[in-house]
Amino acid sequence: MKTLYLVRHAKSNWGSGATNDFDRPLSNRGNRDAAFMSTLLFEKGIKVEKIISSPAIRALTTAKVFAKKFRMNEKEIQLEENIYEASREMLLDTIYQLDDGVSFVMLFGHNPGLTSLVNYFGAEIDNLPTCGIAAFTFEVNLWKEVEKGKLLFYEYPKKKLKEE
Repeated sequence: MKTLYLVRHAKSNWGSGATNDFDRPLSNRGNRDAAFMSTLLFEKGIKVEKIISSPAIRALTTAKVFAKKFRMNEKEIQLEENIYEASREMLLDTIYQLDDGVSFVMLFGHNPGLTSLVNYFGAEIDNLPTCGIAAFTFEVNLWKEVEKGKLLFYEYPKKKLKEE
């Protein structure tokens, strides 16, 4: 069995002065939401063996917050350039190439690709919100065999936190 946690990066700071989309950092709300959601998952007792992230600053920063909460070395986060601005097919290609010896993977990326992938795996959502997480299990032994999965949970900050 394989378990995949799809995580959209936390809220970014559009007013940061970053000269391009790739370099946008997290906003204060994004930092708060990443800390909250990583704690929520940690307290659920989920297992994570591998973290893969887009190298975009907002995605990687979100992944680092989760890595720290799960007591993983942030240097072990696998950066995949093709996750940035990826279509569902590109994200699937990344998943299909995962090491079959790893069963619990957390992937940090962007919309619209992540929302499309969540729906492909069997959920029905309009939009995976910032710092939203959709978790799926697949009754397969090889990552290249993942298709429709069983939705374990779908969480996002606004579902749990009151807005400031």
